[in-house]
Amino acid sequence: MKNIKRIVALALAAALIACSCLAFTSCGDDGKYTIGILQLVTHDALDAATQGFKDAVIEKLGAENVTFIEQNANNEINLCNTIATDFVSKNVDLIMANATPALQAAASATLDIPILGTSVTEYGVALSIKDFDGLVGGNISGTSDLAPLDEQAQMILDLCPTATKIGLLYCSAEANSQYQIDEITRILVEKGVSADNIKAYPFTDTTDLTAVTTVAAANSDVIYVPTDNTVANNTETINAICLDAKTPIVAGEAGICGGCGIATLSISYYDLGYLTGEMAAEILKGEKKISKMPIQYVTKFEKKYNAENCTALGITVPEGYAPLG
Repeated sequence: MKNIKRIVALALAAALIACSCLAFTSCGDDGKYTIGILQLVTHDALDAATQGFKDAVIEKLGAENVTFIEQNANNEINLCNTIATDFVSKNVDLIMANATPALQAAASATLDIPILGTSVTEYGVALSIKDFDGLVGGNISGTSDLAPLDEQAQMILDLCPTATKIGLLYCSAEANSQYQIDEITRILVEKGVSADNIKAYPFTDTTDLTAVTTVAAANSDVIYVPTDNTVANNTETINAICLDAKTPIVAGEAGICGGCGIATLSISYYDLGYLTGEMAAEILKGEKKISKMPIQYVTKFEKKYNAENCTALGITVPEGYAPLG
């Protein structure tokens, strides 16, 4: 059935070549567009990225010219796949995939409809591209939320200078979380931390998150968590456990930091989504081909701290940090 749908889609594309469908631009001559938004789960970072995306698209194309179909998968991978397939059946003009599993689902659903990812850390990892050079090609591009991991590693050492045991807490089902954990481990070792004093604490999903977090908090002097969607959706639970154990958390992004961390080096996810929306407008208006658009990055990073948690844990914040707004 899937192959039949693809054959039909390709036949329609050939028939409508005058509309530049094969260049991954909108097939409508009336300047009206339908965009499917697939968001993995509800939390501050992803919500901000979606809002930024919509604001940019509306500003560039006009609110009267765009219809958004927004779907949230509630952190269910199977639902991501269902939503992506539904977007393809509706023949949307473009899919915005917010978070790595959303991007993976969209990529599996279509080779034809333009797909822009956002809140995706490393596209080579997410899409299993060896020797990734920044250009996905085909019908996929987007924006990355990767912050400088070397600076995040240094924050761990600066904020908790007496810590010897560093725990790394993350969801093993999220490919980009694993990538960040591997990189932060390598960087910490390069900075002189013994590999024996760095321990990963992966959990598979929310069913074992509490148990794994409890062990990590009990056995770590400080914990690092990357830009992990499952963590972001469960910060209240993690915060209760780690505050009780007096174990500080350095977070990969501001939303997680506000929920359970002491500090972060983070981007603005609204700005990230806005940048993605600008890319969408260029594609839909036929100004650029998605196959030739490299992954884009937000270049402004901010050191933020969670005043409440820092006070509770007796953390002295160095100069150069601003309080979370």
